[in-house]
Amino acid sequence: MIHQAYISKTIFNPISGAFSAKAPSNIALVKYWGKSDPQIPKNASVSFTLSKSYTETTLKFTPKEAGKTEQVFDFEVYLDGVSKPDFKSKIQKYFESIVLYVPFINNFSFEIQTHNSFPHSSGIASSASSFAALSLCLMQMELAFNTEMDETYFYQKAAFLARLGSGSATRSVYGSLVLWGQHPDFETASDLYGIPFPLTVHPIFKTYQDTILLVDKGQKKVSSSVGHNLMNQHPFAEQRFAQANENLTLLAGIMQQGDLNAFMQLVETEALSLHAMMMTANPYFILMQPQTISIIKKIWEFRTATQVPVCFTLDAGANVHVLYPKSETNKVISFIDSELSQFCENKQYICDEVSVG
Repeated sequence: MIHQAYISKTIFNPISGAFSAKAPSNIALVKYWGKSDPQIPKNASVSFTLSKSYTETTLKFTPKEAGKTEQVFDFEVYLDGVSKPDFKSKIQKYFESIVLYVPFINNFSFEIQTHNSFPHSSGIASSASSFAALSLCLMQMELAFNTEMDETYFYQKAAFLARLGSGSATRSVYGSLVLWGQHPDFETASDLYGIPFPLTVHPIFKTYQDTILLVDKGQKKVSSSVGHNLMNQHPFAEQRFAQANENLTLLAGIMQQGDLNAFMQLVETEALSLHAMMMTANPYFILMQPQTISIIKKIWEFRTATQVPVCFTLDAGANVHVLYPKSETNKVISFIDSELSQFCENKQYICDEVSVG
């Protein structure tokens, strides 16, 4: 389906230049798992925007030579200054999906310089922050030729473009809590782009901490795209989509009230439901590692023994995100050092927190 509102009608001048953008990663509290083309979620999701896990991208552009503006995208990609030809297929696919909306990409040659604040092999999904940063660069380029564009449209279209690169990337344009996907409780929610969470959130969640335990830094055996596609014939798909939307309704109240016990129960339920869908797919698969299970059990034991409000969530992988209020940082980090770091590769973990995006 073509969305006319985002088709650029701006006339672009053949100039050279560069734009830079920084976009954070995010961690979903209510997960989306299952989608239809083009990157339309089967259920709504909501995520924390992170602070220290981000991608910085610089997009350099020069006009193509005369007569070479046919739809053959001309670009090179670099990570930390090193050429990455293996990244090109993803960018090629992305440009193919957005060229209708930013047709000027046919007229320029690009150099994409990117840097992650976290190690590329750390097991943190960088697609969200990477495509969000690149989309923001492209929108800066469009803004340079259309100075009458307002801020709302700028970010909305950036989130729209980011979604076409990676669904979760649409949640990395904004902060600190982002909603993506149509939902009966939220009139402004859209399948086309993420939006800042439209309700007032309790102050305790505005500084929430996320320590990411790096259990497995290797490449996942099953990609997220394959996992999403397996939901198309999944026997429990419709129940899962309904569960996620119901949990989002519950989470909205929890986030307003600051109910930490309800928050922890819902977030952990969502994480385990996500992995339950993987384990009951056909073909089935398991992305958690034995260390993941050991960490979860340790967190439960620690929470019961100390009453410290610490919980976990999982992405589509083996790493564990440990969530807790900022006031509990010293206790939780001490617990991680003494009890949980042993389950991480080289005892590595990343201390992060919620940001404004």
